[in-house]
Amino acid sequence: MSRVLTIGAAQLGAIQRSHSRADVVARMVALMREAARNGCDLVAFPELALTTFFPRWFMEDQAEIDSFFEREMPSNETAPLFTTARELGLAFTLGYAELTEEEGRTRRFNTQILVGKDGRIVAKYRKIHLPGHAEHEPWRAFQHLEKRYFEVGNLSWPVVRAGADLHSGLFGQMICNDRRWPESYRVMGLQGVEMILLGYNTPVHNPPAPDHDRLGDFHNHLVMQAGAYQNASWVIGVAKCGVEEGCEMIGGSCIIAPTGEIVAQAVTREDELVVARCDLDLGRSYRNSTFNFARHREPAQYRMIVERKGAVLPD
Repeated sequence: MSRVLTIGAAQLGAIQRSHSRADVVARMVALMREAARNGCDLVAFPELALTTFFPRWFMEDQAEIDSFFEREMPSNETAPLFTTARELGLAFTLGYAELTEEEGRTRRFNTQILVGKDGRIVAKYRKIHLPGHAEHEPWRAFQHLEKRYFEVGNLSWPVVRAGADLHSGLFGQMICNDRRWPESYRVMGLQGVEMILLGYNTPVHNPPAPDHDRLGDFHNHLVMQAGAYQNASWVIGVAKCGVEEGCEMIGGSCIIAPTGEIVAQAVTREDELVVARCDLDLGRSYRNSTFNFARHREPAQYRMIVERKGAVLPD
């Protein structure tokens, strides 16, 4: 039985502060309809897809900060995404800033959800590797205050088995900076993940290390391709990009096979749908041979070698 899914990586161009959620959702619905015309089963949207990338500003007014967060999902503004999913029979991912009440207090996370073809939320992930800084650093051309506005995600990297309409595939999620850390992929790889859905917002300029700027596009693809190959999984990397409030962000949205090869890639830094047919069984031969973790991976030996050198590995 074929386990081929047609996937759309729905890249978004710049979103300015003047753009309302309704404006953005209308653009996203248009991409969903384009995805349906192309026979897609699932469409992936970027990190913090509903607003401009607000962590680039230092803000002290909590009401202003919270205006960028979603208190419920779906909300009145985002309901058209869920309605369209049901109408078209199209699954999707959505990255957004989540405000929630947990453990008797208000908490804020950089979140991504996977929504099934029936419009119901299947899985949730909260970003773990928060980049940037927490304090006001006005010397920067722009700031990156994720450590100020978000808590570290508390859901680990869950892998969920989707329904028959997605060929019972094993899906995982990560967000932006998570892609640079091998444990993000490996925790899901150890659960047999077959497709990782990954949204990002990445500036071209890195204020603390401007010498890295010329390599931004290369590093973006390098880490996703390595993660795909080493864990025998599809990786769907989708950007919000272009010049947003004067800050230029990379694009390069792409669909990467378990072989590590990019099979489809965006050619603009605007709204663009990237489509590929993805066989969920393509990674099976890699999981059964080169990356047969049960047979070849020796974590006890890693621990012994590292600890002999005076380091301590986490459990």
